[in-house]
Amino acid sequence: MDTTIQHSRGETLRALHQPGTPLLLANAWDVVTARVFEQAGYAAIATTSAGVAWAAGYPDGERMSRGEMLAVVARIAHAVQVPVTADLEAGYADTARDVAETVRLAITAGAVGMNLEDAMPRAPRPSPDPLFSMQDAVERVAAARAAANAAGVAFVINARTDIFLKQVGDPAQRLSKAIERANAYRAAGADCLFVAGVTDGETIGALARGINGPLNILAGPATPPLSELARLGVARVSTGPWPVLVVMSAAARVGRELLESGDFAASLRSTLSYPDVNGLMRTPMSS
Repeated sequence: MDTTIQHSRGETLRALHQPGTPLLLANAWDVVTARVFEQAGYAAIATTSAGVAWAAGYPDGERMSRGEMLAVVARIAHAVQVPVTADLEAGYADTARDVAETVRLAITAGAVGMNLEDAMPRAPRPSPDPLFSMQDAVERVAAARAAANAAGVAFVINARTDIFLKQVGDPAQRLSKAIERANAYRAAGADCLFVAGVTDGETIGALARGINGPLNILAGPATPPLSELARLGVARVSTGPWPVLVVMSAAARVGRELLESGDFAASLRSTLSYPDVNGLMRTPMSS
């Protein structure tokens, strides 16, 4: 991808993070879902590590190789005209140096942003503390920032803490610990701060007030509506694995209905036609 185009897309993505006007992301897992979401009007495309891994036959959690994951990211980034940010979990890296290499490879793939989690994907289970230490996590974010800056491309680092998602430590201290980590990641160079596993408005509002940067929330069926998240000061809303789960649920339903009833007219109704989707694939790829 032309570096001028890529840099421009990165600047666009960064500018879309406005507290009170959340950037909504329906996470894609392949080219066709990315194109469908782009056509629907999304301003940017995010990938879902779970969806990409499942589509390739792997469990989520960095079981898919970094190269395989980034090959999918590259196909998506070159198939759409909007910015692409990649869910790269904990960076496929045990060290800060390896995080930097993942950033360089993501930029080469055409991405203009990535998630970087502070949970160790290969931590023993159950583990009393599955997160990287604060020092290690901060060093990893700083290494990602330095690598992105050296590449000369605007690259949005979405630093995620999994304190709530992994239910780490004393529940009474999770809010303060999440804010502490998020602010440390912001100081280390993160553009956006992602707190996964939070659904109640009171906690989301406290996070938005306490974090010194744009807040990203992971949305699911129990999350307040987008208008309420905007009121609370959220800047970015990711849907993570939920779109792929909805699609897979629909596939399971169709499969059951066909076996049980054999009624093609009832089971195979679709709002998208074969020509609709085939036409999306005929649109020229970006350079």
